Amino acid sequence: MPTSPNSRRHRTRLLAAGLLWALSSLSMAQSPDSPGTLHKLKETGVISLGYRTDSAPFSFTGDNAQPWGYSVELCQEVVTLLRHNLSLPDLRIQWVAVTSASRIEAVTSGRVDLECGTTSATLSRMEKVDFSNLIFVDGTGLLVRSSGGVKRVADVAGRKVAATRGSTGEDNLRRALTQRGITAEVLSVDSEEDGLRAVEDGRVDAYANDRLILIGLGRKARDRQALGVVDEDISMEPYALMMRQDAAFRVAVNRAISTIYRSPAIDGLYERWFAGFGKPGPLLGAMYYLGATPE
Repeated sequence: MPTSPNSRRHRTRLLAAGLLWALSSLSMAQSPDSPGTLHKLKETGVISLGYRTDSAPFSFTGDNAQPWGYSVELCQEVVTLLRHNLSLPDLRIQWVAVTSASRIEAVTSGRVDLECGTTSATLSRMEKVDFSNLIFVDGTGLLVRSSGGVKRVADVAGRKVAATRGSTGEDNLRRALTQRGITAEVLSVDSEEDGLRAVEDGRVDAYANDRLILIGLGRKARDRQALGVVDEDISMEPYALMMRQDAAFRVAVNRAISTIYRSPAIDGLYERWFAGFGKPGPLLGAMYYLGATPE
């Protein structure tokens, strides 16, 4: 579907406002000054990284049955720098698959030290977990059938809309419908793939998720021409790496991320996973710039 100049400007304004909010929230987040995670890494020589199996192109299981994606590779680069910065050259990665519903518990329980997926940093989540500097910004959209008659969010009135269970996309969808006075039946699905199939099979009229994930799902569709993404954002999604509330570990992770953002490595990382989507937009470029926290 074509994108109008007015909608692009509106989306940029919304995302810019959200980015400023997210950055200020992350800077204010307070965590207990505990050496827990760093002590664990030194004692065990292992860092447990959580990943999603179905959130391409950010975090998914690749053709080699191994974790792939932008968030996954960024975490691998972070671990490389942790090995150097913490003098732990033999630090080994242990991958742990998580879902949208299980990821927070996986972190708080200690099964995962750093979650490398598509988790949005929100104030309510900060009551339970901590977050790194932002790693990406995206907006929640709707995947629809091209012939289904849904051209804007208001068109879902009286229809069925799916969202991934336990995701901010689900919360944002319900909130947006309420705020706009739209009555629709919201159904929860367990994964992105389930959302795609529900739209393709006509069981729902739309599936809500982050726009890049929806574009990635569209490329997996049985008939790519039969699907489209509504050109209207429901909300802004500020992605970050999730971890336990541990200030020392958060600083170590952010030091690594800042180093990556100050180097050409971030350009290569973006190109490998998003070359087909064009160059980073002004908002994402600003995020990289602001995320390169000085020493």
